[in-house]
Amino acid sequence: MTRNFYRLLAVQFCSTLADNAFLIVAIARVMELAEADWVIPLLKLSFTLFYVLLAPFTGVLSDALPKGKIMLLANFLKVCAVLLLLGAVDPMIAIGVAGLGSAIYAPAKYGLITEFLPAEKLVTANGFFEGATVCAVILGAVLGGLLVSPLMTGFVMGQPNQSHLLAGMLCLLALNGVATLLSFRIADSGARYHRHSFHPVLLCLQFSRENSLLWRDQLGGLSMLVTTLLWGVGATLQLIVLRWANESLGLSLDHAAYLQGVTAVGVIMGAVLASRLVALSGAASLLPLGILIGLLIPLMLLIDSVWSAGLLLVTVGALAGFFVVPMNALLQHRGCSLLTAGRSIAVQGFNENAGMLVMLAIYASATAGHISLQTLIGCFGAMISLGMAAIFLFKHFADKNPAQTG
Repeated sequence: MTRNFYRLLAVQFCSTLADNAFLIVAIARVMELAEADWVIPLLKLSFTLFYVLLAPFTGVLSDALPKGKIMLLANFLKVCAVLLLLGAVDPMIAIGVAGLGSAIYAPAKYGLITEFLPAEKLVTANGFFEGATVCAVILGAVLGGLLVSPLMTGFVMGQPNQSHLLAGMLCLLALNGVATLLSFRIADSGARYHRHSFHPVLLCLQFSRENSLLWRDQLGGLSMLVTTLLWGVGATLQLIVLRWANESLGLSLDHAAYLQGVTAVGVIMGAVLASRLVALSGAASLLPLGILIGLLIPLMLLIDSVWSAGLLLVTVGALAGFFVVPMNALLQHRGCSLLTAGRSIAVQGFNENAGMLVMLAIYASATAGHISLQTLIGCFGAMISLGMAAIFLFKHFADKNPAQTG
């Protein structure tokens, strides 16, 4: 790994740490304002929306400018998002601005990995990257819990017309400021691409062709189908775990956030093992693990203690990390072979975040319709298992009949 890669890793860690703490603080702000329960999944939906809406443009933008400058702009937008939250703007708008920054940021950060490193190091690099990202997710969940805990809210208790979350918001502002400063250190990889028109209609048509090209590729389409399903369900399960920890285990939001971070511990373990044990060529053979993950999720319904919950969440996280990291590396490799680094990541982000939007919209509707938590957990577990089983059978058929599926 090069020095430039480790600098990128540092920015990614700091920015992801802030993003995950931001979500917990935004949820606490919604609760402080006494808004309806179904507004909470809309926060995550608002954060994700720009990933989908701007997908035809962010990849081209990422390839048109040095990616370090793109990351600098993105982290500055996240600073603006916290300022909006401090200014008593609706949490959904504030987190949407943070999502705008993240949407711009994503193709740049993943594109730089493929520009800094050769293909044979992508699985290892993704192991490092996902490991650092999940570390940031863990600490971000813990930090978010701390920022909304009585320890922080006590600083402003009793002050009129002041949110109890003020101290937490100021900490978020400082953290995003650090990520912005670190972005200045990202070097230019020197990679240059052919310039493309920024005409919106032309870009949308071009993006549609690129999306279709990656879906038609046997390995690219397979890996994108897997990651789209897992990211969609995973984003929703993040909120389900918070609700389950409150309703089934009696935990407050700050303690539920700590428990949520336990899942990420398992993802780190799985990601590290995958980076050492799984070659790029063997990524597609891991599909049965996806079925197992879906079968484990309904076990949440049988748990009534924090320790048992932690053990289950670590196990699910480890399997997910071991499964997703090679799949993500395979998708990046095929995307860069067929397209450019920035544009392939934009296509990947569009599909994965579109899956998240669909799942979050379903979850928000189910919450508004007062569907029980038990039903939701069972349905999401079944969705993963049945989806992965269908993908596995399709791959098995495709391998036996390459002429019919090519």
